Amino acid sequence: MLHIASPTNTEKHSPWRMSVAPMLDWTDRHCRFFHRLLTKNTLLYTEMVNAGAIVHGGTERHLRFNAEEHPVALQLGGSDRALLAQSAQLGAQWGYDEINLNCGCPSERVQRGAFGACLMQEPTLVADCVKAMLDVVDVPVTVKHRIGIDQNEEYGFVRDFVGTVAGAGCRVFIVHARNAWLKGLSPKENREVPPLRYGVAAKLKQDFPHLTIAINGGFTTDAAVQEQLALVDGVMVGREAYHNPWWLVRWDEVFYGATPQHLSREAVEATMVDYMAREAAQHGTHWYAIARHMLGLRHGLRGARHWRQVWSNHRLKDLPAHEVMALAHQPPAVLG
Repeated sequence: MLHIASPTNTEKHSPWRMSVAPMLDWTDRHCRFFHRLLTKNTLLYTEMVNAGAIVHGGTERHLRFNAEEHPVALQLGGSDRALLAQSAQLGAQWGYDEINLNCGCPSERVQRGAFGACLMQEPTLVADCVKAMLDVVDVPVTVKHRIGIDQNEEYGFVRDFVGTVAGAGCRVFIVHARNAWLKGLSPKENREVPPLRYGVAAKLKQDFPHLTIAINGGFTTDAAVQEQLALVDGVMVGREAYHNPWWLVRWDEVFYGATPQHLSREAVEATMVDYMAREAAQHGTHWYAIARHMLGLRHGLRGARHWRQVWSNHRLKDLPAHEVMALAHQPPAVLG
């Protein structure tokens, strides 16, 4: 089993230098445990969690995480100051290293709850929410947001939003460098259709040099990340980190100057199987719910398709995870 070491070299870099984005239905605690096997220093985010759900009876279900995940941030959704303050306080008590407010999700379901990207239209409310959280926690309270709403691409809109929220004490902004179209586009289309405008994040850093500005949106290569790290304080990677997780193995060396990791995919997979056994014994979690997050582990390798098919085969659910792993590494003919 792999040993998950403590983060290294973090004193040299911003804690937000590299992070994996909060992704609904994806970045649960099992996904984060997997990602932590690959990178020691990268900041990991939870899925967005409704503040009301945490306060009204779902505290343990929503806040439980593995000690190995640190540094880990809790992302909250909501616009009620009292609920956000309560849920932030609970998050800090549970040991999260940061509380993040979602001001970027464009889905209509989230809009009906009066939070997500639509909050960018109410910067004073966001500032009040941030202050309410800062008043009750000792960890950073940060904001993730878009660069505009609908077809409004005026820089002044996002500049004024950041300025207002910073006035309440927020010092870290994660900028998804696309507009959010609140009508007419699905959440998936909102990740692809509005054009990326990286220059907006760089301009925010120029105008607010005392703030930490990280950028999110469309990063898939070391070179693209390095280009942005010359302009802003950090880069957040989303879907590429999930679908091609082996990229994360390079991050500690390339972006933090750490000693190269000598990991193998086989060792990571074996550690995940040990984790599956631990989760089954402690929480009754089925391995199938965990294995889905590591299906990209062998991305681009020969035999990867067969390996994925085995680990996602519902007909094998009744087998112990270590037997499934053995099948995944046998020739396809063995399964018939």
